[in-house]
Amino acid sequence: MATTTPVTASPSLSKAPGTDIRTGWLLAIVLAGQFMALLDVFIVNVAAPTIRTELHASGAGLQMVVAGYSISYAVLLITGARLGDLLGHRRMFLTGLAVFTAASLACGLAGGTGQLIAFRLVQGVGSALMIPQVLSLIQRNFAGEARGRALGVYAAVLATGAAAGQVVGGVLVSADLLGTGWRPVFLVNVPIGAVLLVLGARLLPRDRRTAPERSRGLDLTGLVLLAASVSLITVVLVLGQEEGWPLWSWLSLGIGGVLFAVFVPYESRLARSGGAPLIAPRVLRIPGMGRAALRILLTMAVNSGFLFALTLHIQGGLGFSALRAGLTFAPTAVVFGLIGLTWRTWPKSWQPALVPAGFGLTAVSAAATGWLLRDGGDVGPAVYPALVGVGAGLSLAFSPTLARALAGVRQEDAADASGLLVTVTQLGGLLGVATFGTLFLNRLDEPGAHASGHALLVCVSALAAAAILGGAAGLVRRRR
Repeated sequence: MATTTPVTASPSLSKAPGTDIRTGWLLAIVLAGQFMALLDVFIVNVAAPTIRTELHASGAGLQMVVAGYSISYAVLLITGARLGDLLGHRRMFLTGLAVFTAASLACGLAGGTGQLIAFRLVQGVGSALMIPQVLSLIQRNFAGEARGRALGVYAAVLATGAAAGQVVGGVLVSADLLGTGWRPVFLVNVPIGAVLLVLGARLLPRDRRTAPERSRGLDLTGLVLLAASVSLITVVLVLGQEEGWPLWSWLSLGIGGVLFAVFVPYESRLARSGGAPLIAPRVLRIPGMGRAALRILLTMAVNSGFLFALTLHIQGGLGFSALRAGLTFAPTAVVFGLIGLTWRTWPKSWQPALVPAGFGLTAVSAAATGWLLRDGGDVGPAVYPALVGVGAGLSLAFSPTLARALAGVRQEDAADASGLLVTVTQLGGLLGVATFGTLFLNRLDEPGAHASGHALLVCVSALAAAAILGGAAGLVRRRR
């Protein structure tokens, strides 16, 4: 089995987060940027029904508002990580933050569904430049136990952003500030982004790039192939159901699959010829990286699909307010964050079983949620243990997987490994909305709580099957 050499850091960089002023500020600023990007994802999720009503958006248009951000985000993430190597992680973090903040302002002022989708795509570009630098900076500035703790805080921030997005989104939409409806869910990013730009420019450490990093080029051909493949497949998954799956949708899926089949060998040939592919083959050969990527993909797909479908059911089917919907999800996200911060302290004998157990708990809890709500009844106390189980299961599946995948990555591979896993995270979220969201909407053949409850049951049954697949994939690999 191949081995990797962990990053060697200076003593000051190996301290626990918060015990060194410089690294403490670094961690606070970059994770605040990560938090803002996550806040935007989940805050929009709660606002989706209101956006649909006020902009008269179709089901496909609504999915594109939610998923359009992830399309540009996902396909450009690895290139964003490479640009961090070429131009500096600090510089690219601040550039992406500026783009994201300006696009958030434009989203808040959008006059129609088309404009909102376009500005959401620009938001995704900003995130693609900013977010890969977060893990790269953590990888480069923390080592050993300090790195593990920093990654634990990173995983917890993912859940905190989800919880805050659900609750803050509900508060802002329900408050209807000055009659602006859903618009504050985007405008809230503007002051946060402005403050982070000022602090980041003053406090983030200057970039110090090595000669090999500066010499690596951009794989523009690979970028075009991957972007075209992902766009053709995901956009059709979103629009196909609304259009009745015409011939062009099947042709688009086929062409997207062919382009991806061309992308994979092209990347291998480029690496053998001494080029700089989007995804370095040696990163994929890191022990456990492939299994981790699959599990992260499935975890995020289940997470986003569950939130999207249940939000539409609570607000559209049951007629509850955005605030009620946000508060319903809060226990799920809070438990996710608590487990992300504490799982390392649990008994060592439990550690090998955490990820499979997490997928199993997710499957059971998601199925229980759908079963309890199948008849269109109220979201009563009996549902909350199931929602807590979903949060606990997803955290157990995600947090240890991410930490273990990055624990032994060498410094020269940090950007590629970070870009790969963050890309997989976003692709998982995108596929979750596109596939499970479409499954829910396709079963929603008539208005009313009962029809919505039935659609939710079908959707969460598929989500439970995906979670079981995530647990089984690792067990099969381990036996081999």
